[in-house]
Amino acid sequence: MDGFWNDNLKAQAIAKELNRKKNIIGTWTRLYNELTDLAELAELARADNDDKTLGDISGQASVLVAQIEDFEFKSLLAGEDDDKNAILEIHPGAGGTESQDWAQILLRMYLRYAEHKGYQTETLDFLSGEEAGIKSAAIEIKGDYAYGFLKAESGVHRLVRISPFDFNKRRHTSFASVFVIPEIEDNVSVEINDDDLRIDTYRASGAGGQHVNKTSSAVRITHIPTNIVVQCQTERSQHKNKEYAMKILRSRLYQHFLEIEKAKQADKEPEKRKIEWGSQIRSYVFHPYNLVKDHRTDIETSDAHRVIDGDLDMFIAGFLSHKAGDK
Repeated sequence: MDGFWNDNLKAQAIAKELNRKKNIIGTWTRLYNELTDLAELAELARADNDDKTLGDISGQASVLVAQIEDFEFKSLLAGEDDDKNAILEIHPGAGGTESQDWAQILLRMYLRYAEHKGYQTETLDFLSGEEAGIKSAAIEIKGDYAYGFLKAESGVHRLVRISPFDFNKRRHTSFASVFVIPEIEDNVSVEINDDDLRIDTYRASGAGGQHVNKTSSAVRITHIPTNIVVQCQTERSQHKNKEYAMKILRSRLYQHFLEIEKAKQADKEPEKRKIEWGSQIRSYVFHPYNLVKDHRTDIETSDAHRVIDGDLDMFIAGFLSHKAGDK
C-alpha cells in the first residue's frame, strides 16, 4: 500500500471500484441468506400446518423475489462505464415545430424517468423552438448506473400522432434523435489540445429574458480534428457555459475514441447482431391506436401514455438482456 495515495485521483477510482464490488458481494450474500432462512422457515411452518406463518412467508417471499430480480437486472450492467453518470442530448429531426415539440416530449419523458429512479438532473444546454418545443437540449443525469441504464436510449425515436399544430387534424410522423454518453470523471485521461479547439461566443437565442439576448454568453466549441461541435447557452455566465460545454466535449471525445476501438475489435470478432447507434430504435404511435414498440427487441406495450410519463424499465431491461444474449 506504500505510495497508494500519492496519485489521489487514481486511488479514489480504485477505492470506488472496490466499494462497488463489495456492495455486489454483500447484496448477493444477504439475498442468499434471506432466501435460505425463508425456505427453512416455510418447511417448519408446513410441518406444523401453520397457515398464518405461511401467509406471512408468502408476503416476505414476494418482496424478496422483487429484490432478486432487481439484483439480476443490475448484474447486466457490466460495462466499464455503466456505473457512471450520463449526459443525454436530444435533437429534433426535420419537420420544424412538429419535431421540436416531440423532442420536448422526450426531454420530459427522461426527466420523469430520472425522477422515478431517484436520479438528480442538471440542464447543461437548452434551446427553445420559435413556436413550441426545443431545438436542442443536453442534461446531466446523476446516479448509480445512470449511463448503464440510459445507454439503451441512444438512437432515433419516431412519433405518430394527430398533430396539435395542424388545423386539419391530420396524422403526422416526427423524429428526434437521442444521444447518451457517460460523464467522464477527472481521473479519466482525455487529451484535448487547445490548438485543436475553435471557441466561438455569441448571443443566446430563444427564451431566457433580455439579459440572455444582450450579452455574448453562449459558447460553441468545435474540436477541429474530429469535427465534434458542442454548445451551451443555458447560463448567463460565459465562463459557466464554457465549463458545461467542455464537460460535454470531454465525454463525447471519450465516447468517440471508444467507438473507434470497438470498431477495430468488431473487425476481429464478428457479432451475431449489431445495433447501430443512430438507427431508429423505437416507435410511439398515438393514432389510429396506442402502441410503443422497440424495434431492436420487439418489446411493445399499448400503454403509450405510461411510457411517455417515464416508465421505460421494460424497454431498458429488454435491451440489456438482448445485448447480454448477443454476447
